[in-house]
Amino acid sequence: MEQSVTNKMTEAYNLIEKANDMITSVFFESVLFSLQWWIGFILAVVPWILWIFLRKKDSTWRLLTAGLFVLFVSSWFDVIGISLGLWHYHSEVVPTIPAFFPWDFTLLPVIAMALIQIKPTANPLVKAIIFSIFSSYVAEPIFQWLDMYDREHWKLYYSFFIYIIIYLIANFIANRKSYATL
Repeated sequence: MEQSVTNKMTEAYNLIEKANDMITSVFFESVLFSLQWWIGFILAVVPWILWIFLRKKDSTWRLLTAGLFVLFVSSWFDVIGISLGLWHYHSEVVPTIPAFFPWDFTLLPVIAMALIQIKPTANPLVKAIIFSIFSSYVAEPIFQWLDMYDREHWKLYYSFFIYIIIYLIANFIANRKSYATL
């Protein structure tokens, strides 16, 4: 690799490091223990506690597999969206963990797993639409109103269709017959 490319990449990584230092500084000065921080903390912890007690115990691994899919795909979309400047977050629970942690690692997977286990024979498309309406037209605007999230170049209806697809694939994964004892 040419030295100029290496130098440019090093310079870019130095800018990322400076940005992370700035985010950490803002976190400790203004975010930690703020209303947004407490909301993020509660949303990162409470849904999993509820899920542990309310889940269908004999379907734990099936549900976790579907939830892991939701977690992975939603996080991937968030990384891409933030990198492209489509949206950004204002509040982190921990400065070294992405700000979308409460949403992608907790709310989306736990809500999807709950919907999958509630009325398992109900039409998955109807459940996907419910999941999508709640996620895109209720939760996202609430997070924006709470000043935790800003959409820069993103429309809610983009999220609507993405959430439908995410839920339908998660439901498909959870309902496979391949979950048998070894």
